[in-house]
Order: sequence, then structure tokens, then C-alpha cells
Amino acid sequence: MSSRSLSEKFASLWSRKWGVSGLLMLATMLNYMDRQTLANLSVRITTELKMTQEHYGDLELAFGWAFAIGSLFFGAVADRVPLRWLYSFVVIGWSTMGILAGFSDGFTSMLVCRTLLGFFEAGHWPCALKATLALLSREDRIFGNSILQSGGAIGAIVTPLAIRWIMGADTTPGAWRSPFIVIGCIGFVWVVVWFVVISKVGMDRPAEARSSADEDSPESPAPSGRWTWLRECMQSRKFWALLPMVICINITWQLLRAWMPKFLQEGRGSTEQAALFFNSLYYAAADVGCLTAGAAGIWLTTRGLTVRGSRFAIIATCAMLTALTTLTPFLPLGTMLYAVLLIIGAGALGIFPCYYSMSQEISDKNMGKATGLLGAMSWLISSPLQKYFGRVVDRTGSFDLGFALAGWAPMLALVILVIVWPRNDDLAREPRSAS
Repeated sequence: MSSRSLSEKFASLWSRKWGVSGLLMLATMLNYMDRQTLANLSVRITTELKMTQEHYGDLELAFGWAFAIGSLFFGAVADRVPLRWLYSFVVIGWSTMGILAGFSDGFTSMLVCRTLLGFFEAGHWPCALKATLALLSREDRIFGNSILQSGGAIGAIVTPLAIRWIMGADTTPGAWRSPFIVIGCIGFVWVVVWFVVISKVGMDRPAEARSSADEDSPESPAPSGRWTWLRECMQSRKFWALLPMVICINITWQLLRAWMPKFLQEGRGSTEQAALFFNSLYYAAADVGCLTAGAAGIWLTTRGLTVRGSRFAIIATCAMLTALTTLTPFLPLGTMLYAVLLIIGAGALGIFPCYYSMSQEISDKNMGKATGLLGAMSWLISSPLQKYFGRVVDRTGSFDLGFALAGWAPMLALVILVIVWPRNDDLAREPRSAS
């Protein structure tokens, strides 16, 4: 093969893998836009539909538990069904539920829409992680996953701006319905682009497996048995290290995601317009933190730090940033509060690329089911805190206690991770020397 052909082949591979990563980022963006529309309009909706703070917490609880069930279901299905079809199905599912939420006339109908939205949105992560596992090498995945995860921040940045653009200054009852409908329709456009762009070739095996096959290296046989994947997880030290990690980082991220608009408007007296604008800034900071974490992972490994060491350094830094929530009860509405919240957002999302990269190493053959189980356990355990958060606010009239405590969960995750995660992880993954 000529040098020109090799160059063209490399350029095509590079363009394809990062191009698909960008498409996955857009899917994450839409996933968060449908999810965040309720949070951004929560004050209007709870007032118009006569909900208490605990009712609002119940909506988030139902979303979270449905997300847990969806994580298990789609995690198992992702290991069996071609990604091009499964991904399209889940995007259409959550987009439809987002549209129907715009027609809700009370707590019950909104509860049904949010429950089904959570179920379908859960399918995004097993599909997206299977795609990055197939496209990217181990060294590239932390950056690829940061691109994937950054779509959530981008979606959260765009959502308040889209809401303001769609509603304008309309304060009449029911004005909040249009954003749900418009944003939900965008998902159908993504599905069309997905079918045009994606190819089935090279999306069925991890990148390392394909490299081994190209070099005529035999793959180890897949273990047999319906529940082999579960036994593999239960016997994996990495699984038990990642379980408390994903629970803890999900607690911090989801509580802040759901309650930030109410905290600013009802807890600190911000206007709706100012709160929407700050929400965009908050998620912009989170996106910067996410991408910075991914880039830092690559930079640290090129400077001689092990993959394990680089991940732990990033997690520790981000955990220290999220712990700054302790300061929020003492800060009135103003520049200092806004600055602290931006720093917290960067730290809260910066941990996720590390988690995703580590979770992809539990199992090559059953990665969808393993990450689905982790996601399900995370949502099952963390989601009830949404209801109790709302109950505390109803009883005390303050958001301060919940915000102060929410940021410390990643620090607990770091401690457990240091103790449980295998210390010889990098040595175990060094390539074998040629015989």
C-alpha cells in the first residue's frame, strides 16, 4: 500500500471516529434538553399546576427510578441489538415523551410523561458507550467520553436560551408548553442524521479487539451462560469500586441540576430571566470542566503519568471543587455566589469522563449490561433524595442545607475508589511483548 493510501486511510478513520463522537455529543445534548426543560420552567409549572416542592421532587424521583429500569433494560438490549436501530428507537421514544409533556394538565399526566421520559433516556448511555468503546482506543476514550458527556452541558446551556427564544416575554398561563413541543421535535431530526451518517462496519467490537483481529491475534472465547455477565460484575473489584462512585457523583450532579433554578428564584430572589441566563453560564462552566478533564487525562499520560494516576488526579481535583457547595448558605445573591456555583459546576461534570472510561473496562463482551447495572443502581439509590430534598424545603422554607451537603458526595467516592480500585490496573493492560 502506498504512503498516499495509508495517509488517506488514516485521515478517513480519524474523521469517522471523531465525527461519530460529535454526533453522540449531539444526542447527549438533546437528551439533556428534554430533561432540563422541566427544571428551567419548574417555578411556572409547579405554580400553575398547583404542586408543592415535594411534588416536584416526586417528578424527579419517578424520572430517576424509570431511568434505573431503563438502564437495566437497554443495557441488556444494547449487547444484542444493532446500535443503529436501538439508538434510533430510544431517541424517538424520549422525544415523543418530551412533546407529550407539553400537553400535561396536572401532576398525574406530567408524572407519566416524566416517568416514560426517564425510561427512554436511559437507553442513550449504553448505546453511546458501546459506540465509543468500538471507535476509540483506551487512551482516547477519556477525551471521547468527555466530548460525549459535554453534550449534556451544551444541552443545558442551550435549553434556557431556547426557552427564552420560544416563549419570549410571554407570561400567560400555558406559555411553558411550547418549549416542550419544539425541543422534542428536534430529536426526530437527529434520527434522520444518524441513519445517514452511521455505518454498521466496525461498530460491533471494541477497538482493541479489532486491532488484535487485524494482527491475526486470537480472541479469547466468550464465556457462555445467560447470567455470566452478572457473575462477571459481582466478581469484579472494579465494579464494586465504581458502584459507590457513580452513586455519589450522580447525587451531586442531579440534585444541582434539578434544584438550581428554584434555588436561585425562590431561595435567593432571582428573576426568571436572570436565573435562565445563569443556568446557561453554569452549564457552560460544566462543559469547560468536562472537556478540560478529558484533555487533562491525555496530557497527563503524555507526561508519563499512568492512566490510573491521571484519572485519580482529575477525580480528586473535581471532588475538591464540588465540596465548595459548603459555602453557598453563607452567600447572598450576587457575584460571589455565581462564581462559586460556576466552579462547582465545572467540578461536578468533570468527574464523569473518568467514570465512563473506567466503566468501559469492566467487560468487553457485556459492557452494555455492566454499565446498565451501574446506572440502574445509581438512579435507584440517588433518586429518592430528590423527594426528601423537596420535603426539607417545604418544611424549612430554605434550600441551603441541601445545597451545602450535595457537593461532598464525590469526595466520599474518591476515598472508596482509592481503597477498592486495583492498584496494578495499568500493568495488567500493558501490551504483551512479541515472542
